Amino acid sequence: MPLFKKILIANRGEIAVRVIRACREMGIKSVAVYSEVDRDAMHVRMADEAYAIGPAAARESYLNIEKILDVAKRSGAEAIHPGYGFLSENAAFADACEKAKVKFIGPPASAMRMMGSKTSARRSMEAAGVPFVPGSSKGLTAAEAAEVAAQVGYPVMLKAAAGGGGKGMRLVHAAGELRAAYDAASSEAARAFNSDEVYIEKYIEKPRHIEVQVFGDEHGNVVYLGERECSVQRRHQKVIEEAPSAVVDEDLRKRMGETAVRVAKAAGYTNAGTIEFLVDRQKNFYFLEMNTRLQVEHPVTEIVTGMDLVHLQIHVAAGEKLPFKQEDVKLRGHAIECRIYAEDPDNNFFPSPGKITRLIQAAGPGVREDGGVYEGWTVPLDYDPMLSKLVGYAPTREMAIERLLRALEEYFVGGIKTNLDLFRKILRSQEFRTAEIDTGWLDRWLAGRQKATPKTDGDSARVAAIAAAWFAWNGGNGAAANGAANQNNGDASSSANSAWKRTARAEALRGVGE
Repeated sequence: MPLFKKILIANRGEIAVRVIRACREMGIKSVAVYSEVDRDAMHVRMADEAYAIGPAAARESYLNIEKILDVAKRSGAEAIHPGYGFLSENAAFADACEKAKVKFIGPPASAMRMMGSKTSARRSMEAAGVPFVPGSSKGLTAAEAAEVAAQVGYPVMLKAAAGGGGKGMRLVHAAGELRAAYDAASSEAARAFNSDEVYIEKYIEKPRHIEVQVFGDEHGNVVYLGERECSVQRRHQKVIEEAPSAVVDEDLRKRMGETAVRVAKAAGYTNAGTIEFLVDRQKNFYFLEMNTRLQVEHPVTEIVTGMDLVHLQIHVAAGEKLPFKQEDVKLRGHAIECRIYAEDPDNNFFPSPGKITRLIQAAGPGVREDGGVYEGWTVPLDYDPMLSKLVGYAPTREMAIERLLRALEEYFVGGIKTNLDLFRKILRSQEFRTAEIDTGWLDRWLAGRQKATPKTDGDSARVAAIAAAWFAWNGGNGAAANGAANQNNGDASSSANSAWKRTARAEALRGVGE
C-alpha cells in the first residue's frame, strides 16, 4: 500500500519539527499551520508549505478543527498528524478527519472516547481483568466520595475523570480535609476540562510512575516496546523520563507489557499509545490511564529499541502491518530525557517568554536534541513554554547520566530564563543517581533545597559572572559574554584571563549554591 504524498502537522513547536523531519526522511511533503505569533516559528520555516490559521489564542487557531481541515483541503494533504496536546486526543477531530476523507494519524475515535474519561476507562479495563488501585469506577458526589474514602482508607487521591496533567487532583490525608479538597478538585476540573466529574483512588505511598509504549496496526497486531520511568515529576507533571526503568526486571517488564497489550486490544487500539501504571514499593503495578497519542518522551524509547516511532505511525496509518513481532523487540542501553522549558525555577517556575538572544545547543556522542526554537526567535507567552528535549544515552544508566550532564553544561540559552541549571542539580543528586525516586521525590527535594539555600542578590551576580566566563571559555564571542555580564552592571569578560576562566568553569561545573 503506498504511503501518503503529503501530511499536514496540526501542531507547533518541537513536535511539529520532529514530524516534519520524519516526513522529509520518508519523501513525504509536509504542511505546517501557524497562528499569528508563530509566523516566524521554526516549524513554519522547515515545512514545505505553511498556512496561517488565526490569532494566537489556541481556540481560534490550533484548536479550530474547521480551519485545520480547510487547510488540509486547500493544500491537498492526505493525512494529518496531530502531535501531542491540542487536538491529539480529540475524538471529534478524528471523526471530522474521517468525514473529510483525511487520514488521522492516530487511534480510532472510539478508542479515544473509551480512554478519554478516566472512569469509563477504569470500568472497561476492570472488565478486561486489568489491575487497578482501589477506588471508584464512576464520578462521585461529595457524600459518595466520603463513603468510598472510608472504605479504602486514607490517604486518598481525588482525580478529575476527564483530566490529566495534574489538573483536578487533590491528595487527602484525613476525613476532615475531604470536603474542601473535593470542592477544589471539582472546580478546577470544570475549568480545565469542562467537566466537574471527580472520582477517588487509594493513595499509593511513594509510588513510581512507569509507562509502557504500545503499538497496534489495523490488522489486529499489538506489541509493547518496553517501559519508561517517569517518576521525576513536579506537581504531577513529568520533568525527566528514562528508558528502561532502573527497577523493572525482565519478569516485571513482561507482565506489565502483556497487561498493556491487553488494555490496547480491549480498546480496539491502533497506532502509538501509552499505558501508564503506578508501581508500589513491593513492585505491584496498577493501571493509571492510557494516553491515546504519541508521548513527549517517545525519544528515549526510540533510542533503546532502535525504532523510529513517527515513521511507524505513518506506515501503520497507511494501512501497513507492523514490520516486526514481539520477540523482535530488544532493549539496548539506557536513555534519559530532560524537558527544557522557558521558565524560572527561582520564581515559582513562572514562564519566561522573550527573545532568545543566544543559543548554543549540545552535541557529541550519546546526545540527542529535539528542538523547536532558534537564535533570534521570540518565545510567546501563549503556549506551553517547552523549548526542546535533551537526551543522553549510553550502554549504562551511570554513563547516560554523565553524558546528559556534559550536554547540559554545553547547552546555553541567552535572553530568557530556563530550567537548565535545575537539571544539572537533579542529575548530580544522590537520590537520582541511585534511582531512589518516586512521584513525590522532586517536590520534596525542591522544598528541602529552598529551605537550605535561599536565593540572594549576591548569588545572582555570582551566577551571571560565572555564566559569562563559562560562555567565553566555551567559545562564545566577547560581545555575547559582555552582554551576559552587563545584565548585572559588570564586564566580567574584560578581566577574564585564562586562569580565571578555568576557575569559573570549575565552579560552574560544580554548580552554584549546592
